Amino acid sequence: MLCLSRSMGIFACCSLLLLFSTAAEAGIVGVNYGRVANNLPSATEVVELLKSNGISHVKLYDADPSFLRALAGTGVKVVVTVPNEILASTAARPGFALAWVQRNVVAYYPSTQIQAIAVGNEVFVYPRNLTTFLVPAMQNVHAALSSLRLDGVIKISSPIALTALQNSYPSSAGSFRPELVVSVLQPMLEFLRQTGSYLMVNAYPFFAYEANADVISLDYALFRPNPGVVDSGNGLRYYSLLDAQIDAVFAAMSAIKYEDIKIAISETGWPSKGDADETGAGQANAAAYNGNLIRRVLSGNAGTPLRPQADIDVYLFALFNENQKPGPTSERNYGLFYPDEGKVYDVEFTLGGRNGGGLKWEDVRGKGPSTTLPPSSSSGTVRTSSTGESWCVANAMVGKSQLQAAMDYACGEGGADCRPIQRGAACYEPDTVEAHASYAFNSYYQSKGRAMGTCDFEGAAYVVSQPPRIGNCALPSGA
Repeated sequence: MLCLSRSMGIFACCSLLLLFSTAAEAGIVGVNYGRVANNLPSATEVVELLKSNGISHVKLYDADPSFLRALAGTGVKVVVTVPNEILASTAARPGFALAWVQRNVVAYYPSTQIQAIAVGNEVFVYPRNLTTFLVPAMQNVHAALSSLRLDGVIKISSPIALTALQNSYPSSAGSFRPELVVSVLQPMLEFLRQTGSYLMVNAYPFFAYEANADVISLDYALFRPNPGVVDSGNGLRYYSLLDAQIDAVFAAMSAIKYEDIKIAISETGWPSKGDADETGAGQANAAAYNGNLIRRVLSGNAGTPLRPQADIDVYLFALFNENQKPGPTSERNYGLFYPDEGKVYDVEFTLGGRNGGGLKWEDVRGKGPSTTLPPSSSSGTVRTSSTGESWCVANAMVGKSQLQAAMDYACGEGGADCRPIQRGAACYEPDTVEAHASYAFNSYYQSKGRAMGTCDFEGAAYVVSQPPRIGNCALPSGA
């Protein structure tokens, strides 16, 4: 992430948006490994950290040889980057591109599973104007891969910042900056189409929220339950800011006839600390944003309202806090880990064995619902009715598989009374996972005296203050 990415705050107008609507194939969750710091662990220690936390994909901002050697034989997939500083040489000299590929890819592949090459990073906002070099550099790197018969297994792309958009709100009106369309975006997208690759997009809802906290809901920015916002152009209802940002890019691509190109979110994240004027920065919000996003992607809900079946991969920014990054405090506090390898906050990179294995629901269900995060960061502020009543309902955004796993715990070891949702019983209809899960979660919540943390289930549930119903069946309050 370039510090200049903070200019994406203007994208804040991008809105209020998202829903997980139809489930897609589960995407992958990786991390960006930035090294603008003087206190980071060794390459071998970093690789062990990735493995021990179930992180199966990593993206570099260069092609660090010590790290690529350390990855050999681990199965961890890596994206390497041609730095902006050598973009001009890569574009001007095919021999330079070939030598770079031989030195930084061929020397390690296939023992080190290099799966993609990012050519440059946020080139359009880089201090030096490198835009004209981008597509020729991508073409030369691809030609080098082709000559080495690696073009079929290693993709080429380039991360763009959301500042490449001229319009972003509503999402349906998304369009690229006119001066970029003919000069670079159309040629780049055509290259991606011809090579079967995808567009990398760096998207940060934090910047939009920070600049517009008076009009953008924090729940909307953090994937928490919220009423959603209807796009006036396409009628779709959005429940998260990230979805709105990505659909604005999809709309912009569609406007220039490249709606078939896939997108990967090459950077996204939330700072755990910021300056006094950086509204929303903090550990609880960072944990909520990244934790909820991970659960969503691994649950098979990686699509957007405009592209519900899109299997979008996500790379979180960043692995470590980086103490030498310039700019506001937030820039040095996007890390999931401190340099001593301790977690900045608790977040899991696996769900039900996906994304490389790791923590499964059955590993934690004996402990009851997760209380890793305070209820305000995982499921919104708890509010009760004027009579002191509250209810626990299912969060459909996590997907059916997580709802089912959580319901199995609630009705089993959790001790919830699930007899009313058995076939033929009073609350069986409607026969949906979401409806049955709401009944089970509420039964558990009420049986525990509505104690803090008993309506979470790893983000699968949240508290409401109005009496919900399942068909003709009202959920008991226990008050």
